[in-house]
Amino acid sequence: MKNKIVIFVLAGLALIALPLFAQQFGAGWVRILATALLYVLLALGLNIVVGYAGLLDLGYVAFYAVGAYMYALLASPHLTENFEWIAQLFPEGLHAPFVVVVPLAAALAGLAGVLLGTPVLKLRGDYLAIVTLGFGEIIRVFLNNLEQPLNITNGPRGLDRIDSMHVLGFNAGKGIEIGGFAIPSVTLYYYIFLALVVGSVVICHRLELSRIGRAWMAIREDEIAAKAMGINTRNMKLLAFGMGATFGGVSGAMFAAFQGFVSPESFSLQESIMIVAMIVLGGLGHIPGVILGAVMLSALPEVLRYVAGPLQSMTDGRLDASILRQLLIALAMIGIMLLRPRGLWPSPEHGKAAPAATR
Repeated sequence: MKNKIVIFVLAGLALIALPLFAQQFGAGWVRILATALLYVLLALGLNIVVGYAGLLDLGYVAFYAVGAYMYALLASPHLTENFEWIAQLFPEGLHAPFVVVVPLAAALAGLAGVLLGTPVLKLRGDYLAIVTLGFGEIIRVFLNNLEQPLNITNGPRGLDRIDSMHVLGFNAGKGIEIGGFAIPSVTLYYYIFLALVVGSVVICHRLELSRIGRAWMAIREDEIAAKAMGINTRNMKLLAFGMGATFGGVSGAMFAAFQGFVSPESFSLQESIMIVAMIVLGGLGHIPGVILGAVMLSALPEVLRYVAGPLQSMTDGRLDASILRQLLIALAMIGIMLLRPRGLWPSPEHGKAAPAATR
């Protein structure tokens, strides 16, 4: 127990000091770290649906988009510029407080998760994956086309001039100085995302050990047996969809505040597949493995930029750097899954053999 506490304290100190060290090499490295934490938050949410409840969801990015656009609409001048009655109510512009927008984004994404889960309760496996994939694409198409006859999402041009995160006079969009040491805005966002990830890890761990978590795992292993044991599989599935979607909504709101701009291109099918790959690569249902997979797949493309560039120059520009980077990522994923089919850090209980019968 003491060893675990020491490890947690050392890991916490390392995570706190990491952006302060990385910012010496440029803000781009800190931005990579902050983005990786956002993907960790997304992966933890999807792990509830896929890892705990065993429901394959390929449209998870839709909830990410719902949270991002909710924050963008309520924290930007877009609505006041396009709707006169809103401009009359808010003559100085609609700049909703952060503490109001984020719970709304989480609630709306959770409602979207329940609405998605309701018609697919009897679907399993590939059929469930296809339906959820279609749901994600429907949301993206809506975001692309909701500019006529009423301009709600501004279509493919996206929404800009989004307010940064500000709470009680604290504005994360502006750097601060402590004892002569400057902490830029991107580092402040890193710490905010880190706090959210720590809170999410605690919630997921408690869920895993709770009766709800055990009910989800029973459904994952054998839904018929779970129903025979008295588990309300319908409500448990809806709860998994809603809870996982809530994480996606919060992540989307954080993304909008961090980027200051959102567009439908940020919520493509490839993003959903990448998030699923994170939890499969790390280890289904295992929180440390999910975090490891999310960090690897979110940071690896950026790190490989420094590998793809020299390889492109060696071939006199015959290879496109972005395509080469995707090829290197795909090769790395194939190699890892061949060597570690259960993931980089699988759950120790998963796949354990039954105890031998004693005579």
